[in-house]
Amino acid sequence: MDIALFSPSSLFSEEEEGEEKEKSQQSCVQRKHEFPGMELIIREFSFHQLNANLLWPGTFAFAEWLVEHRSWIEGRRCIELGSGTGALAIFLRKFVHLDITTSDYNDQEIEDNIAQNCRENGIIPVLPHIKHTWGENFPFIDPGWDLIIASDILLYVKQYPNLIKTLSFLLKSYKPKDWNSLPQIKQEQNDGECIGLPQPVFLMSWRRRIGKEDESLFFNGCEDAGLDVKHIGSRVYCIKPRETTMESN
Repeated sequence: MDIALFSPSSLFSEEEEGEEKEKSQQSCVQRKHEFPGMELIIREFSFHQLNANLLWPGTFAFAEWLVEHRSWIEGRRCIELGSGTGALAIFLRKFVHLDITTSDYNDQEIEDNIAQNCRENGIIPVLPHIKHTWGENFPFIDPGWDLIIASDILLYVKQYPNLIKTLSFLLKSYKPKDWNSLPQIKQEQNDGECIGLPQPVFLMSWRRRIGKEDESLFFNGCEDAGLDVKHIGSRVYCIKPRETTMESN
């Protein structure tokens, strides 16, 4: 998750800020959360300056949608943007054994908390994690993830250009590790229209309501960057490079 436009840390002197940071690091709680078919124990911070502290309701709705469309994601190499606590990625690893990497802002506390939540829920070794601030150079030149997912990451409008820059790189620079190992693309009918998931693709669930004008800034920005955007139901959006075509079985 990217940095908020306003940080409470600006209200404190250096000494007070250090005390507040120590307090925030120590203030956390483990909660049980019900995901489809399982219960996860997730450590959440009561406060985190990068908003990577809590599970939002959209996470559970997206998890249910992915369960309903599990054939679309099985066998994929996946990276999640804005992983936060890592709960969704942990669920997908346990539920469909998804090859998934977490990522979030370059912050050690976020990475350590995801690792802790992995261990707490029996994911050992822990999921691979990438520290990445949207818009900055990605640590891998040839990204090999054919599925990118995210839930409720459009909170900070001023970060849209940076998010789109990162998305464009991951989608347009995608290089599969092994062409022969790519899974078959599944297609299903939705109100008479055939929908399939191309490779690569970005699946985003967005349920936290903001103004239509702000929301359109992101989707229009994607289009301007050469990405096609399609709403495929239940507030889930499919975003892919414009030159990518849907394939049939």
